[in-house]
Amino acid sequence: MDPFEPDTMAASTARFLRTLAFVVSAGLAAAALRFAWFEPLAAAVVLGMVLVIVGARWLARQRLVRVLRSGDVRALLQRWSPALRRAPHPATMAPLMTATAFAACGWVERARNALALAERGPAWDAALEHRLFLDTLLDAFEGDPDAALVHARRLERLPLPEVSSALQHRILRLRAAAAALARAFAHQSQPGDRELLQHAGDASPLIYWAMRYAAAVIAIDEGDLGGARGLLNDAPRWPEESTFRAFHAEIAGRIDAGRPIQA
Repeated sequence: MDPFEPDTMAASTARFLRTLAFVVSAGLAAAALRFAWFEPLAAAVVLGMVLVIVGARWLARQRLVRVLRSGDVRALLQRWSPALRRAPHPATMAPLMTATAFAACGWVERARNALALAERGPAWDAALEHRLFLDTLLDAFEGDPDAALVHARRLERLPLPEVSSALQHRILRLRAAAAALARAFAHQSQPGDRELLQHAGDASPLIYWAMRYAAAVIAIDEGDLGGARGLLNDAPRWPEESTFRAFHAEIAGRIDAGRPIQA
């Protein structure tokens, strides 16, 4: 399954509601066209309803993206808390998703502590994909690129689950991004890694900043200091607990000094 989906049932419900909203808005739009000639006032009302539905969906999406990219781990956990309470196997999945939130915001120690609380058993074993992804990120953030590379390679070798082709594509994209991140922090990047990381961050707002910092490391290694600066322009002010604070300071210092980051 997607390692960054905290509640499969909630996600299915959300997809159903999005589909329903689309059908309703399409029906309202058709009604607006039908009424436009015969009932101009009714058409205006229906069109207004369409705009409200579409606008509400857009605003909800934008609010979610802002939370995921804000770097505010407490706000993220607060938003996830209803899903975590309903998650199957909560003794395993709630700590695992809590660790995901902390890792995505660079809180490495808190992420490790959350993982340590997760109950071992069938659910833990079934979450191998998720755990390997997290281990790759955390190893890289802790300054152990060799371990990160090992976990990333193991992740890439996992068989794909029997899910939809769209979800399989997403899983492959996340695996490739994890491998590119591990290579970035090991200063062993391959052609295309920087673009892959940026695309993965844009597609998955939860890991947006993890991917941006890895892409910035590659940019500096390539001598593209302006590109590295652009990747971090909108970074939040990270708290002391976040490893991203130290990353940001080091990368900014390297940009100002015009020097590559040392392995």
